[in-house]
Amino acid sequence: MKIVIIGGVAGGMSAATRLRRLMEDAEIIVFEKGPYVSFANCGLPYFVSEEIKTRDSLIVQTPEALAARFQLDVRPHHEVLAIDSKNHSVTVQSNGQTVTETYDKLILSPGAKPFIPPIKGLSEAKNAFSLRSIPDLDQIIDRLQNGARQAVVIGAGFIGLEMAENLKKRGLAVTIVEKAPQVLSQLDEEMSAFVEKELRKNDIQVITGQSAVEFRAEGKELILEDGTQLTSDVTILSVGVQPESSLAVQAGIKTGLRGGILVDEHYQTSQPDIYAVGDAIVVKQQITNEDALISLASPANRQGRQVADVIAGLERTNKGSIGTAIVRTFSMSAASAGLSERVARNAKLPVSVVHVSGKDHASYYPGATDLVLKLIFDAKTGKIYGAQGVGEKGLDKRIDILATAIKGGLTVFDLPELEFTYAPPFGSAKDPVNMLGYAALNLIEGISQSIQWSELPDALDSGKILLDVRTPEELLQGKFPQAINIPLNELRERLDKLDQTKEYIVSCHSGLRSYIAERILKQSGFTVANLDGAFQLYQTVRPEGIIYA
Repeated sequence: MKIVIIGGVAGGMSAATRLRRLMEDAEIIVFEKGPYVSFANCGLPYFVSEEIKTRDSLIVQTPEALAARFQLDVRPHHEVLAIDSKNHSVTVQSNGQTVTETYDKLILSPGAKPFIPPIKGLSEAKNAFSLRSIPDLDQIIDRLQNGARQAVVIGAGFIGLEMAENLKKRGLAVTIVEKAPQVLSQLDEEMSAFVEKELRKNDIQVITGQSAVEFRAEGKELILEDGTQLTSDVTILSVGVQPESSLAVQAGIKTGLRGGILVDEHYQTSQPDIYAVGDAIVVKQQITNEDALISLASPANRQGRQVADVIAGLERTNKGSIGTAIVRTFSMSAASAGLSERVARNAKLPVSVVHVSGKDHASYYPGATDLVLKLIFDAKTGKIYGAQGVGEKGLDKRIDILATAIKGGLTVFDLPELEFTYAPPFGSAKDPVNMLGYAALNLIEGISQSIQWSELPDALDSGKILLDVRTPEELLQGKFPQAINIPLNELRERLDKLDQTKEYIVSCHSGLRSYIAERILKQSGFTVANLDGAFQLYQTVRPEGIIYA
C-alpha cells in the first residue's frame, strides 16, 4: 500500500510513524511545503526571550532521522498544488519542478493558518509578523536584533499572551491590543481578570475593546479605532487561526464550520480514500456534540495516530474533543477544560457555577501559593460542563484531573470521592478539586445558595444587605462600599444586630468563612445567600467597585 501524507508536525508525523509501526511494508511519503517537517510549534515564543536557548531545540525530527528509524520518505520544500481524487494522484512542486505522485490512501494534515485581519496599510508594514513556523520565528528574531524597543501584540489569546511575556522578558516595552472586552476570551470574564491583573503587574499595557484599523509609516505607527496612536518596532498579529483547507476545497472535498474539512468518525473525507486530521478538520465538541474547531497539539497527535489505525484496519473512532488548554503569563497560569460558562449558557444548558480558592499544597508547608478554580455544571444531574482555573503552581494538575473527569463522564457527585496523593509538599488532605465537589453538592442539595459576582449590584439595588464577615484588619485591604461588617467569630453573639425581615448576602475573603456564616444565619432563621468567590473574586474583576481606607 502506498500512503501519501500532506503536512507534517503533530497530525501528519503521528500518522506516519504509527503507520510504519503497524505496516512495515507500506510505502509512506510525507510532503511538507516548509523546510521543517517536525518542529515544536508551541515552543516558538519561548525562543524569543531565550528561555529556550537554542534554535535546534525546536526541531524535533529531521527527514534523515525519520528515514533511518522509520523508513519514511519525508520531503520538505515540497508543496502539493492539486489533488486528483478520481485518479488517486497529487501534483507536487519543488525547486521549480512539478511532478505527479500516486497514492492508495491520502492523509491531509495541512494545519491552520493565521487569520490576517484586513487592516489598512498592513501590506506596507515591514515590522508586522504572525508566528506559526520556524521561518516566521527567524523573521521576528531578525527584526528584534535590529534595535527593537517597543512591541505591539494584536490579539490576547494563548499565543498573543505568550509572545507578550517573552517580548517583555527580552526587554521590550509591550502593548497588547484586544478587540474583545477581555484578554484570553477562552475564559470567562472573572477568570481572565486575574490574567489581566498579572499582565499589568508586569508593566504590560493592556488595551481591550479596541482593534487596530491602520498601519502607518511602514508599520511603525498603529491607529486604533478610537484614534489612539501607538508606536511599534515590531508588531505580532495573533488574532486567531483558520483551517488551511484550500487544497481540500480544490479537490471537491466538503467543508463546514469556518472552512474546516468535514470528516466522519473515522477521519474519512467526502472523497474516497482521502482522510484528514489536525487543526484543519471540524470535530465534535464532546460535551455538546456540536461542530467545533479545536486547534490544539494533543488532539492533533491523537487524531494522527487514530487515522493510521483506521488505515491499518484497527477499529478506532474520533470521539471528539473538549478543548483542554493552559497558558503561562509571568507568574500566573490560566487553564480551562470543556465549556466556559458563557458558551454553556449560549447553548441553553442548565448552568450552575461555583468558585473555590485553595492552595497548591498544604498551607502550612513553605511555598504554598493560591489557586482559584471554577466549575460549570448541571445542578440537577451533576454533569460537569467545564472547569477553569488560575494560579501560580499546581493548576495543571487540577485542570487535568477535571478534564479527565469530564472525558470519563464523572459528575460533581464523584469529585469528593476522588483520591489524590497527599503529603504537605504536594497537596492538601482535602484537595481544591474535592472542595469543588463539596461546594457543588451544597448547592445541589440546598444546603447553600449562592449569587455570582455579576449579580451582586442588582441584588443590592433590590434591597438585599451585604454582610462582610472579614476582620477589621482585612477591611484595610479594601471593602465593599455598601457592606456592613460583623467578623465571623463575633456573629453568633451579634445576631440581634441583624433584621430577620431582610435578605442577606454574606462575603468573606474567599468564600469559606462566608459559607460558615451562611449556615449560622440560616439555622437562626435568616434568609441568606453566599457571594460565590467572595471579596477576592469581586475585587479582581471589578476593582472600581471597591473602596480603600
